[in-house]
This record gives sequence, C-alpha cells and structure tokens, in this order.
Amino acid sequence: METNRLQNIWKNNETKIKLKTINELNQSLAARSRQTINNFLIFFAIDVFVCIGVIVFLIITALNRQGDILYQANNAVLSLVTLTAFVISLLSWIKLRNNKFNLPLKEWVEQRIRLLSKWLLGKYSKLYIVLIPILLVMINISIHVYYEYKPLIEVMKNEESVIGLIIGFIIGVFVSIFALNNIRRYQIKNLGYLKEIYARLCNDAI
Repeated sequence: METNRLQNIWKNNETKIKLKTINELNQSLAARSRQTINNFLIFFAIDVFVCIGVIVFLIITALNRQGDILYQANNAVLSLVTLTAFVISLLSWIKLRNNKFNLPLKEWVEQRIRLLSKWLLGKYSKLYIVLIPILLVMINISIHVYYEYKPLIEVMKNEESVIGLIIGFIIGVFVSIFALNNIRRYQIKNLGYLKEIYARLCNDAI
C-alpha cells in the first residue's frame, strides 16, 4: 500500500513538473513572438508618421503655389501615392497589432507569418525598386521648386537648377535603395525568427 501511494505521488509530481515546464516554454515563445512582431510594428508606425508629415508638407506647399498648375499637379499625384502608402501601413499595423486572445499561440504566429511572407516575399515585394526613382523625381521637384520661389517651368529652364535636381536624384536613389534593402533584409531575418518559433510550437504540439 505504502509503495503504491508513493508511486502515485511521484507520478502526480512528475506530471506537474512537466506541465510547468511546457507552460514556461509557451510563455517564453509567446514573449519572443510578440517581441519579433513589435519590430515590424515599429517600422509600420514610422511609415505612418512619415506619410502624415509628407502629406502636410505637400498640402502647404501646394497652397503657396496656387498659380503654378504643374507644381500643384505634381504635389497632387505625390499626395495620392503617399495617402495610399499611409492607408497600407496603417492597415498593416492594425492587422499585426490585432490580438485575438482566444486564438492559440501557434495559430496566432502562423497568421502573422502568412501576412509578413506576402508583404516581404510576395509578387509585389520588390515594387519599390521601380517606384523609388519615379517618386524621388517628383519629391525633388516639389522641394526644389518650393524653395526656389519660382514656377516649375522657370526652374526647369535654369541649368543650375536642373543639375541640382539630377545630382539630388542620383544621391537619393542610391541612399533610398540601400536603406530599404537593409530594412528588408532585417525584416526577412525577423520573419525567419518567427518561422523558427512556429516550428518549435509545431514540434511541442506533437
């Protein structure tokens, strides 16, 4: 009798220790998952604030150049593109930030891996390589013309202004693509961490 009682106590204690270890592991994986997701949230939040700043600048400069139709058209197109980027970044932030407390951690991580894989490795993931040069030309024109205090046509007729725009464009393209490539590599690395966590969760579930 005494032997059976001791065996039952040992089995119960072993089960409690095992459950405690599993719970601690899940808590650790949950913390790592949220920390990795926070890295993405920071970039989306920065995008949102940058877009707001750019839109405010474009509106103010357009209002100060009401007689320059070409300049206003340039700013209107830029505003539309920036507004689109703002909406996409905000919706992305909301999707990643959304916490469904009734959702198991494995499914929560899996959903975010799908979202991030689509953004970082999907069909349009490298569209920025095409968009950056076009947008930089328009941004350079918007800034340069505004501070020149001249209509866009007059600025484009000035040789020094055109040279300045070309130099600014070349530097801007290299800096922007270099920065965005580094950010993309960092985000893909974080996506890899999430996939490792998901694999660990799948192994633990077996």
